Amino acid sequence: MSDLDRLITLMAERRFVVLTGAGISTPSGIPDYRDSEGVRRGRAPMMYQEFLSGAALRQRYWARAMLGWPKVRQAQANVAHQALADLQARGCIDGLITQNVDGLHDQAGSTEVVELHGNLYRVLCLDCGQRLARDEVQAVMVAENPYLAGVDATQAPDGDTLLDPHFEARFKVPVCPHCHGERLKPDVVFFGENVAVPTAERAMSLAHQAQGLLVVGSSLMAYSAFRLCRAVAERGQPVVAINLGKTRGDDLLTFKLPLPCDDCLPRVVAAARLRAL
Repeated sequence: MSDLDRLITLMAERRFVVLTGAGISTPSGIPDYRDSEGVRRGRAPMMYQEFLSGAALRQRYWARAMLGWPKVRQAQANVAHQALADLQARGCIDGLITQNVDGLHDQAGSTEVVELHGNLYRVLCLDCGQRLARDEVQAVMVAENPYLAGVDATQAPDGDTLLDPHFEARFKVPVCPHCHGERLKPDVVFFGENVAVPTAERAMSLAHQAQGLLVVGSSLMAYSAFRLCRAVAERGQPVVAINLGKTRGDDLLTFKLPLPCDDCLPRVVAAARLRAL
């Protein structure tokens, strides 16, 4: 029996929870953070403490993010996202947790997704607590920074870009339309920031109830994801990963499929459809 057949059999017998990471969205054109060895690619992302530390760093962040947002906004859910939405609709999985902030699970039709690290489609004002639509903030930035029209910047993970620093000094940072504060932040969990307690509790509740965990496209290097994997494994339930490289949780895995998730997951769906006939 192949490992894919083993996974199909396990998912027919048990109610799995699914945890997804950046690898599920790379076929949609969104870069991931790490290579197959789990080593971070390129420049380190901005830390939460840096973002809070001063206006110049927020200016740097938003200048780069303004150029990166269109690629995220235009990204389309791929067959792996659609396969998970199909499995959820069929009652084959009991919950879906994602580390991704790109909204592609929602776009594919998945429901009640636990967004462990937030969502780039929202912007949070750190001064008054109001949330705004990212598209509205983007429109303001584009209108107030016309000098960046046509500037080419290399796409980086989570809507960031690699932008020449000399473009940043003139950037006009967006302000909150409610309180006029200048501390707008994407409604996502930055590196160095804690996952919101209600979100962490909801994800852990799913892990504690799961009869199995399927990890899709995640290196599990972020502790917020690794701890969910460990919680399921410590209860003696199977933990399976579909991931092209090593993961922080390799020692906890029942087995791993080192295959593209956009190849594996449609085949799991096809098996579920055959069982339903």
